[in-house]
This record gives sequence, structure tokens and C-alpha cells, in this order.
Amino acid sequence: MPSMFSLAGKNAAIVGGGSGIGQAVAQGCASEGAAVTCLDLDLDGALRTAATIREGGGSAEASELDIADGPAVTSAFSAIKDMAGSLDIVVCTPAINFRKPLLDYTDEEMDRVLSLNLKGNAHVLQSAGRIMAEQGSGSIILFASIRSLVVEPGQSMYAATKAGIVQLVRAAAAELGPSGVRVNAVAPGVVDTPLTAQIKNQPDWYNAYATRNIFSRWGAAKEMAGPTVFLASDAASYVTGTVLFADGGWTAIDGRYTPPGM
Repeated sequence: MPSMFSLAGKNAAIVGGGSGIGQAVAQGCASEGAAVTCLDLDLDGALRTAATIREGGGSAEASELDIADGPAVTSAFSAIKDMAGSLDIVVCTPAINFRKPLLDYTDEEMDRVLSLNLKGNAHVLQSAGRIMAEQGSGSIILFASIRSLVVEPGQSMYAATKAGIVQLVRAAAAELGPSGVRVNAVAPGVVDTPLTAQIKNQPDWYNAYATRNIFSRWGAAKEMAGPTVFLASDAASYVTGTVLFADGGWTAIDGRYTPPGM
């Protein structure tokens, strides 16, 4: 029997495929047989990911994309559909964060976070949703975060956008489900990526985060590929409008202190 996780014959657009989680997801989808298009503001990174996939025997192309530009998102997804014949999977991973108190945020910084994290993901949902609704099938996966549930000082705007992504996913799932389109989110915990380099460079901060989850370690970008492939595949054919937390148990526990005798 073919694997229920197989993506053979499917065309996947991975936004953010040039590095970090997006790169790992692109490689994971390709390893399960999908023809992958790596889309990223960093074209060189997208090209490198695509080249690595092809070197491993997979099918991959690359293109530049800024999800803050709605017409560009529509054009990119339409091009994939026209060239490949279908757009079966869309994954969107990019986000930006200014780690600073809310009272210190400038209007420009607010606009940048909202434009990329929230409006950009809405562009992805709109453009992919229109194509998939017309073809009668598809899976869209956005990236939320543990910050959609729990926060700390310096995470205000980022957390607000990640919570917003969850609600976008739920609403889109409700609206697109009758057309055969599934919409879900993956919510990572602390993962080693370029976005978290600031923390990795400060050992006390880095180690404090590691001890906050059940496994007492950070996640690797490749560990986000499995949950994403699951949601993209037929194994998740009855899963929509949900958030899959891949956080090492961060949101399941309240601190790491173990009482004496336990």
C-alpha cells in the first residue's frame, strides 16, 4: 500500500523556503515526492534549497516572493498552477519580530510586523484559497507559534500577529472547507532559526528557554517538517481548522520545577 503520508504527484509552494523552517519543510515535502517551488524574499537562499533538493533526486524550482505584496503572491501561485497543472499544497513560514516593550514600538516597526506576519499570511490565504477552491482540493498550512497562547515581555506585536494567524486559519477553514480545501497551522516552540539568532547568542537566555519545555532542549528546523508534511498529506484528510503545536511540550506544562519526592 502507498504511504498515507506520500505527496507524490502533488505540487507544493513553500513560502520561506530559502532558510530555517521553510527550507526544512521544502526538503521534507520533496522527500515525500512533491514537486516543490521554493519562494522567498531571499532568492539566493531559495535557489540553494532547490538545488539541494534536486541533488537529492527531488523536483524543485525557486522564485523570489515578498508576501507583503498581494499581487505578487497571486502571480506566483498562478504561475505554479499554470505550469504544473495544480497547486496542491501551500506552506507559509516567514515572520518578523522586534523584541522590545510595546511602549517603545514605533509606527514603522508596527507596520512592518503587521504587514508581513498578518497581512502577508492573509495574502497567501486569499491567493492560494482562490486557486484551490476552483480546483476543488488543496491544503494550506500557515505558521503560528506558542506565542499565539503564551507571551513574555517584548513579544507584544509578534504574539498578536501569531494569534491573528490562528483565527485567520479557522475562518479560512470554515469558508474553504465546502470547496474541498483544508487550512491548518503549525505552532512551533523555540526553534533554532535565523529569527532566533539573537537568543542563541546569549547563553543564559538560550538555556532558560531550553529548560522551559518538557524535553529541555530547543527544537531543530527539521523537526517542523514532519508535522507540516502530515497536515499536507492525505493522512490529515479529516483535519482542518486546527493548530498543531510542535513545541516540545512548552504549552503543556507550567515551568520545569519538580517538587521534592516527585
